[in-house]
Amino acid sequence: MDWQNVLADRNGRMKASEIRELLKLLDQPDILSFAGGIPDPKLFPAQAYRDAMDAALTGPSAGAALQYSVSEGYKPLREWLAEHMASIGVPCAAENVFITSGSQQALDYLGKLMLNPEDTALVTWPTYMGALGAFNAYEPRYDRLDPKSNRPASAIADAAADAGGKVKFAYLSADFANPTGETLDRTGREALLDMADALDCAVIEDAAYQTLRYDGEPVPPILALELARKGGDLEACRTIYCGSFSKVLAPGLRVGWVVASKPVIARLVLMKQAADLHSPTLNQIATDHVARAIFEPHVAKLRATYSARRDAMLAALKRHMPDGVRWTKPEGGMFVWVTVPEGIDGADLLAQSLQTEKVAFVPGRAFFADGSNGNTLRLSFSCADEAMIEEGMKRLGRLLARVTQSATAVAAG
Repeated sequence: MDWQNVLADRNGRMKASEIRELLKLLDQPDILSFAGGIPDPKLFPAQAYRDAMDAALTGPSAGAALQYSVSEGYKPLREWLAEHMASIGVPCAAENVFITSGSQQALDYLGKLMLNPEDTALVTWPTYMGALGAFNAYEPRYDRLDPKSNRPASAIADAAADAGGKVKFAYLSADFANPTGETLDRTGREALLDMADALDCAVIEDAAYQTLRYDGEPVPPILALELARKGGDLEACRTIYCGSFSKVLAPGLRVGWVVASKPVIARLVLMKQAADLHSPTLNQIATDHVARAIFEPHVAKLRATYSARRDAMLAALKRHMPDGVRWTKPEGGMFVWVTVPEGIDGADLLAQSLQTEKVAFVPGRAFFADGSNGNTLRLSFSCADEAMIEEGMKRLGRLLARVTQSATAVAAG
């Protein structure tokens, strides 16, 4: 059978994740990988989860843990999350919290909820490639989100109308963004809300890394700032907050959450019912146990470990990178974004690196909706100790010095 004859047109916009493919390199012992943006498995709270699973599967609770459940999610976990959100400036009720199978599922649902073909999604340049993958299936047009630019909202709306749709949402990771590691300051967040008000569009706040701040002053979540504007009325807010336990507890259990107004939550519940009924009950119960028992001390441990690795990477880049290479200096998260001289393509550089230096990273082009800016790459420090970081940056700097020299020689004729 020729399956192409029965596939929907949207399949042409669905592409394999470069990160998913690069994760296969982690099984090769001779590769120093700074590619996968994943937490260090050595830091997983395995014993806490063993205890939580035992408790969930003991006595009368075992039936509930293995049974079908409500689509909104396990209520005690939603209640804990409501308390957690209040602690970061977003007071809400459990009814405003919806459990998803990781925040990735939330992005897919939100794309499905809001996007018609040719509608405009505003995204940062670059942006999380998983968000592009989630939204692509719904055939949007992408436009550049830059809250600090002077571009009038009317120009953004007109461009969307000329393309045959409307601006439906602005998507961004405001804290320690994947891939750049950069944080949008308070002024930028307020400007974003002004723009969203002018466009009458939603704001999707991807807060996957928000907890992992190592230095600098915390910036209130976008939803917290909007709540202040709206007199504390979450039902009047256009911001949709997407959180995740993947980066701080256990990514394999796929537990994420959405905080939003009740009409949005009601629509997401209908999608959940149609897709998979509910996220795994046992995983939610165990995560509730673990979060209540160790969340704050465990996050403190992660911050101490990852901040040391961040510092090691920044120092190693300074020692080993040749002239013409620039990088971000994140206050948290898992990533450093590197810009190399024009004319050097990240994908070509990766191919050379794997062959000659045995160092893996993610080429930057995949993070741009238009496939531009090939002279960029993303480095992750979360799974590398200081010795590995030093050796990896030494090798990468050596390769870049050779490539830069060669490019200069060619340009000189």
